[in-house]
This record gives sequence, structure tokens and C-alpha cells, in this order.
Amino acid sequence: MIKAGIIGATGYAGGELVRILLAHKDVEIKWYGSRSYIDKKYSSVYQNMFQLVEDVCRDDNLEALADQVDVIFTATPQGFCASLINEKILSKAKVIDLSADFRIKNVKIYEEWYKIEHKAPQFIEEAVYGLPEINREKIKGARLIANPGCYPTCSTLSIYPLLKEGLIDPDTIIIDAKSGTSGAGRGAKVDNLYCEVNENIKAYGVAGHRHTPEIEEQLGYAAGKEILLNFTPHLVPMNRGILITAYASLKKDVSYEEVKAAYDKYYEKEQFVRVLDKDVCPQTKWVEGSNYVDVNFKIDPRTHRIIMMGAMDNLVKGAAGQAVQNMNLLFGLPENEGLNLVPMFP
Repeated sequence: MIKAGIIGATGYAGGELVRILLAHKDVEIKWYGSRSYIDKKYSSVYQNMFQLVEDVCRDDNLEALADQVDVIFTATPQGFCASLINEKILSKAKVIDLSADFRIKNVKIYEEWYKIEHKAPQFIEEAVYGLPEINREKIKGARLIANPGCYPTCSTLSIYPLLKEGLIDPDTIIIDAKSGTSGAGRGAKVDNLYCEVNENIKAYGVAGHRHTPEIEEQLGYAAGKEILLNFTPHLVPMNRGILITAYASLKKDVSYEEVKAAYDKYYEKEQFVRVLDKDVCPQTKWVEGSNYVDVNFKIDPRTHRIIMMGAMDNLVKGAAGQAVQNMNLLFGLPENEGLNLVPMFP
């Protein structure tokens, strides 16, 4: 059995990790970390865990935790993992960080966008960006995984094949994104109150959202050059889900079959990326509660552009599910172990 510890177990992503790992036949959760609820029963924080979890919440002592577990999940705000990680911890346990601390390779860009000093730049180069569909082999040998952000996961997987195959102009990419409110975390914020969110939709982080450089970096690898793009996220009044609608100019005239072949080249054997049938647009409802990403596209010959679309659950494939997918790769388990989650409907 793999012994796991979760720091930030009482946040939304942490709670989703608990839900998934409880059903994982090869994992035992040994540590439910939560700075806000130390010594409080986990099931009193999340009542859905009543009679499923008897443990109490513990502190965020990563060094003590590393002595007791094989893998540590840090589902914590930016800056936390970097402030505590060290060689001693990494020599004892694998670390899968769900924050942005090790996603961006350029420390100056990280500090510029996140407005904090990076406390462990010496580990940035070693950290592997944990997008299995693209970095699978690198993930298998890693000690430190930078679990991707939710918007970057959906954006990258929706656009990646067309950049890799040189079908679109990298300098023309525009990404319009929508997310449910759980993406903002469980902390109390006025902007996330029911009366603020209900019957409302709004853009936020316009021309400055922190996931922008992460998306640019990952798509830049696919394009083989640096990319600058427009990324505009929106908050919509639902609990879960991300919908990406991306636009780019085509480099040449293409048929549906050519573009579909590009997607199939990269995703045909991928369980968790589903390329939908022709003219079927992804919807968040069809992936809710699952680790699937549904992607599709529409060619617009009138404007010589292509619309790329993706939908996924921000808490599963966008956070906890992808972290478990990475854990499975790290420990040589079937990649889908614990993740064969049928999307919930209605």
C-alpha cells in the first residue's frame, strides 16, 4: 500500500483528493493536514465523510510527514510548498504540488505574476510539469511534480495537437475560459458569496490572470517558440466545471479529416481525453465528477480560423484527479487506477 499525506486536505482540491484516494485500492491516507482545523475530526469539516474518515486534521509539518508516507500532496496556496520543501523531504517522499510554485520554469516570471518571492528556486528545474498526456515518461522518474493549473490543463489539451502539427499560427491564439466557483477555493471571499455569484457572469483577471504565463509556456513547447496570447477567464454560477473556447488563424486550408487526424494522433490512445464526434460541442455537464477532458473543434472557412473547445471538471482533471494520475505514474500503477469515474448526470 502507498502511504499518502495531504496538506490542505480541507480545501476543495484537498477534499476531492480524499474522495478519490479513499476509493483507490493501493493507497492509504495517513495524514489529513489542515492548518485551520488542527485536532478537529475531518468528517466534521466535510460531513460527507461521516463514518468514512475517523482521523483528525493535523498540522503542516512536511518533515514529520515525509517520515511517515511515500507521497505528499500539497493542495495549498501559492508559496506554501516552496517555503517548506527541501532535499531531506524529497529524499524520503515524492511530492505532488497542486499549487503554481514549480509550474513555471522562469522564477522571474513566477514572481512577477504571483507577486511573491520564490523560496525554493533550486528545485524549479528538477520539477516535472505533471500533464501526463504530454509528459508521461518524465513524470515516471520524478521526485517533485508540478501539478498543472485547471485552466492550463484544459487550454493546453484543447490546442496542443494543432500547434504541434503546425496547423495554426501561434501568434493569433485567443482563449476564452469559463469556470465554476469552486475554482476560486474554499476561503471566504465577498466576490464568491451567493448573492454576488448567483444569476451573474463576469470576466476577471483580464489581461493579467496568473495562469497566462503557464499556458504560454506549455503551448510554447508545442510550437517550438515563445508564445504571447490573450487569455480571459470568466466566473459562472455553477459549482464545478471549466469550458474553454479558443480561436486561432489557420496556416493553410484544412479539411475536417485533417484536423481530426491531428487530434487522434495525440489522443486516440488516451483514456482521459475524449475527442468528440463531428459538430458535438463539449459541455461541462458531460464531464462533471470525472477525470475526462472532452475536446473538439470547428473550422470557420469564412474567417480562415479554427475554434478549439474543451470541457473538464476543474476539481478532478483540473486538480485532484490529475494529481492521482501523476501518483499512479510515479509508483508504476495503472494510470487509471482509482480514476474510472463515470461523469455524473444530472
